[in-house]
Amino acid sequence: MSMIRSPEKAPAGQLKIDWVGRHMPVLSSLAEKYAPEKPFAGLKMAICIHLEAKTAYMASVFQRCGAEVTVTGSNPLSTQDDVAAALVEKGIRVFAWHGATATEYENHIRRTVDTGPDLVIDDGGDLITMLHRERADLLPRVRGGAEETTTGLSRLRTMAAAGELAFPVIAVNDALCKHLFDNRHGTGQSVWDGIMRTTNLLIAGKTVVVAGFGWCGRGVALRAKGLGAQVIVTEVEPVRALEAAVEGYRVMPMVEAAPLGDIFVTTTGCCGVITGEALRNLKDGAILANAGHFDVEIDKAALSELTEPAGKPRTNIEEYRFPDGRRVYLLAEGRLVNLAAGDGHPAEIMDLSFALQLLAMDYLRTHRGLPRAVVPLPAELDRRVAALKLSSMGITIDKLSGPQQTYLGLDSTGPPSG
Repeated sequence: MSMIRSPEKAPAGQLKIDWVGRHMPVLSSLAEKYAPEKPFAGLKMAICIHLEAKTAYMASVFQRCGAEVTVTGSNPLSTQDDVAAALVEKGIRVFAWHGATATEYENHIRRTVDTGPDLVIDDGGDLITMLHRERADLLPRVRGGAEETTTGLSRLRTMAAAGELAFPVIAVNDALCKHLFDNRHGTGQSVWDGIMRTTNLLIAGKTVVVAGFGWCGRGVALRAKGLGAQVIVTEVEPVRALEAAVEGYRVMPMVEAAPLGDIFVTTTGCCGVITGEALRNLKDGAILANAGHFDVEIDKAALSELTEPAGKPRTNIEEYRFPDGRRVYLLAEGRLVNLAAGDGHPAEIMDLSFALQLLAMDYLRTHRGLPRAVVPLPAELDRRVAALKLSSMGITIDKLSGPQQTYLGLDSTGPPSG
């Protein structure tokens, strides 16, 4: 029995799923290959991820490949009710709705865990964490999982280091075809899509402060620069800070950037990135947005203590006023701005990430005895996805000759992926 809202919206949700499916050729080609074989027949799959059209298309592919699929959302504001309804109409169990309270959100994940999955896909680690804490009796049947995010991998590696992780988890986020494209180009485009459609303001000429220069931060900074903004980067890691500096960005601590920025975007995956000290120094009209997985990067408690709420001038914008009259604006409650105030990454980008997820699940299905740890995705699967994507784009590349392989000391499988 599913738990959704607005089942009458299923036709609209199906239109969204059909649209993205037409723009995800790699996942579609893998579906055509695997679906007739039904490799996941008899297996239960639990997916905790942002529940929108691209995710729904992936879930439907797993269903076509024989899996019994249950889906829940990994963020209360990113779930799209029409898409959830379309999945239920397809026979996929769904526990999620838009705007779920913290209690409802946890209950949705709990109901998903209770299905007793054989394979899991997580986005942020909430599902795997609850599975370990509340349903340890189900752990022996889990063959393995895959994690989609940097934040989730950090949590799972901590569990593994403590000897608490009960099954192998493939680090899909670390795959080259994931972070080089999803984290960088996907986040870069979708974050600015969310900010611009929410504010309807010009980016060119403004000063943008990007907190964190990992792959997501690189993408956000690159797109801000392309839109004509002046970009400041804040970092805690010297090598990344140096990289940002030699790429032409200004680099400084957040407290120094605070009075300079017009738009702030946090991309670190850590808590307390924009603290009360920085908030006190914001200029009038500053806009705060987060692109990290959880709503902990902007200190919302400090913001509430320092200001008074002053209404919602537009959907997904909350206005706060300081005693001296300065106004600041928080987008999407400090949650993932690209999903809570937008449609997330482009379909062509998620095509790569979700093709990796399909291959990761198939790898777990066929390889037993993997260590109870966070394990890398095999490089050959990365290369396979890249090759399929190139083919779908009509691009061909050179191949090493026999003498070249010998010269480089390579075997017939070809060059390494990185």
